[in-house]
Amino acid sequence: MNSMSKGRLTFIGLGLYDENDITLKGLHELQQCDVVYAEFYTSKLSGTTQQKIEKTIGKPVEILSREQIENAAVLLDRAESEHVVLLVGGDPMMATTHVDLRLRAMERGIPTSLIHNSSIVTAAPGLLGLQNYKFGRTATLAYPEKEYFPTSPYEIIKENRSLGLHTLVLLDIQNDRGRFMTANEGLDLLLRMEQQIGNHIIDETSVVCVVAHAGSLHPIVASDTVARLRKKDFGPPLHTLVIPGNLHFMELQALVVFAGLPEETAQKLQKL
Repeated sequence: MNSMSKGRLTFIGLGLYDENDITLKGLHELQQCDVVYAEFYTSKLSGTTQQKIEKTIGKPVEILSREQIENAAVLLDRAESEHVVLLVGGDPMMATTHVDLRLRAMERGIPTSLIHNSSIVTAAPGLLGLQNYKFGRTATLAYPEKEYFPTSPYEIIKENRSLGLHTLVLLDIQNDRGRFMTANEGLDLLLRMEQQIGNHIIDETSVVCVVAHAGSLHPIVASDTVARLRKKDFGPPLHTLVIPGNLHFMELQALVVFAGLPEETAQKLQKL
């Protein structure tokens, strides 16, 4: 590539909820760029629309499909001679898809940069009052399809629990099908895995946490037994689950105050 070319690719995180989460740094970059793409299959902003984002940044946004991102030919071809921005939900590089895209851009000699934003990986622990360093591997629950019923999330929770660590459980997003897993569906799937595998990791009496609408002015944060949470309405997705490991007394207090964990349940956990 010509070293004088102005081509480059900037990944801009949109944050968690709506168009107002775009950072000032991100907005400045968007005002300077030539073309704006976005992808919403790895994450989605449930509090906004494409039109609202376009109005905020003052430019049209072309939404790319999963295939277009993974193939990336159009995006990278343009980034060789133009300043291209890719908007992604949350924080850039949290999805391996974006790491792969950045590597491919740099292999082609295209300069890249990142503009960070908030992520559910830090927002969920923050809203619940759980200590971020006490989280183990993140698990992702996928919708079962015919013979496909992956149980790896159950194994990850088991592994984290054996180390006393909390587990962030991300729920399936199928944006192209307008299908977004709720916390209730996620809990049902985990109980199905327990029934199938039977390692006594989760049951109706287990204490879990739900975070819904993170990043909004009125997020829903709840901690209770699986039996009680399965019956609650957390509003439209996006939802996230957290399966606690060993709880410090301050974390227990935070779950009571921030997430409504019943005092008697907290006292039982304190004795464990």
